[in-house]
Amino acid sequence: MKSYEAMLDDAYKKIKVVATSGDRFEIPKVQGKVQGKNTIITNINQIASYIRRPVENLAKFLQKELAVQIVLEKDSLIFKTQLNSAKVNEKIAAFLKEFVLCAECKKPDTEVITEKGIKFKHCLACGAKSPIRYSL
Repeated sequence: MKSYEAMLDDAYKKIKVVATSGDRFEIPKVQGKVQGKNTIITNINQIASYIRRPVENLAKFLQKELAVQIVLEKDSLIFKTQLNSAKVNEKIAAFLKEFVLCAECKKPDTEVITEKGIKFKHCLACGAKSPIRYSL
């Protein structure tokens, strides 16, 4: 029978080491173009999948925060006004803070759960649970 230390060494060899850098979670910047009076964001699905939230929720948040009419097509999000990318990136960062990043450990490993009609962010990394103040 192996000693405890030998079994522990075997276990450490099987564990996948994760790099612990502070900039692990960096969302892609919006990419798009202005066509006439419309602004078209072409990588909205990529951003939504990266933050693991439905693209519809992200689009609804952007519509409320930017106070513009939007059309969500299969590959793009069309704003019915001209916007610069910095303003859209700023609002996506606000979405991250409210709906994705843990309030305690600041990691993006969260899920949105509902208990008794109240939505919470539940952190899968540290176990913290914080209410979501903004409704979609």
